[in-house]
Amino acid sequence: MGNVKIPYYVVPKGKKSGYWRPNKYMKRLGFSDIRCGPDGPEAWKIAESWNAKWKAVQAGDSLSPQATTKLSVEEAEDLTIYPEGSIGAGFRRYRKSLPWREKAERTRENWWRGWKRIKPVFGDVDPATVEPEHIEDWYAGLLQNHSLHEAWLATKTWRALWKPLASYGLCVKNADPSGNIRNSAPKGRTATFSEGEAVRRIKRAIRMGHHGLACIMATAWDTQFSPVDCRTLAPEHRGEDGDGAFFLKYREKTKDADPDAIEAVGTLSKRSRRLIEAYLASLPIEILPGAPLFRNRTGTPYTKDTLSRDFRAVRDVEAPGDDRKLMDFRRSGAVEATAGDVDPLALSQKMANSIARSKKLQDTYIPKRAALVRSADKARVRGRQALRGNKGG
Repeated sequence: MGNVKIPYYVVPKGKKSGYWRPNKYMKRLGFSDIRCGPDGPEAWKIAESWNAKWKAVQAGDSLSPQATTKLSVEEAEDLTIYPEGSIGAGFRRYRKSLPWREKAERTRENWWRGWKRIKPVFGDVDPATVEPEHIEDWYAGLLQNHSLHEAWLATKTWRALWKPLASYGLCVKNADPSGNIRNSAPKGRTATFSEGEAVRRIKRAIRMGHHGLACIMATAWDTQFSPVDCRTLAPEHRGEDGDGAFFLKYREKTKDADPDAIEAVGTLSKRSRRLIEAYLASLPIEILPGAPLFRNRTGTPYTKDTLSRDFRAVRDVEAPGDDRKLMDFRRSGAVEATAGDVDPLALSQKMANSIARSKKLQDTYIPKRAALVRSADKARVRGRQALRGNKGG
């Protein structure tokens, strides 16, 4: 192959493939060796594209790879340059729309998870050029390299995104190429924890220095709040009555979507209350009323990803091989309460789930919902004892 002069492009002696090899300074900024393929025009094109990225960093027009790791998902996405009319450009436009702003935080998080799988393959592609075979290959790759749940969520996100893309005139609404995919949702989780298992993981988190995580875990166990509801708790959500402490907040999943949603009451045990108060007293700052209570070891509020990561780290030390998740705490409480013959209305209030009657009417006729929720707590104790007896037999 003829000689070409492309900065940082080399063909090692005895090799047929070309490589883009940044120097030590560039590597400190996050750039790494890139295999460009067989030496030739296509390889040169790849090398030139990486040179363009390096020049953009030098000119201050783009952040280095190392710097982008410190950005949130949204910030990193805003720095991505997409061709006009591409799926990525359409998604950026959609994120500026009213429907996007009205989505609950949990819903937006799921969109970002799905987009994480869509972007590498289709981000810079014109949606009108995507064929069913492309989607089938992509879906098969997700199943092979990730999981059924990731493939399901990514495909669900693709189908939801196709509609706004069509409204922008980028594609035809009824010509979604994913139509051949039977996107079956994965089976619901059934895993549960015992009280002893939960307590041991909380203690392990404390020993590992994850004090904010320990508080979230204790709160999740007592209140049966979901992980997102626990990590978004703020001082303004704290409450107290003659029988103890509790949290009062709208569930993130329903607060924007359900006009009849009421605030969930999450009661705390005495030991969880002491744990939280000790944690707050140890902080070097006073947390503002609307700011998240619980922080990771760097002092920043937990995100979905950092909470999952830290929980896995603690879980893997305490019980290697265990694959249960923090979200399973919520189900565990429901199993305990059901085993303790809980009143369905009390359990519904405890979990802040919708029931057959209007929630506004419930607030009218049951003004002291904390007392009702505590009846579910008592049922959990009865159920816990019954479950222990069954295991012993």
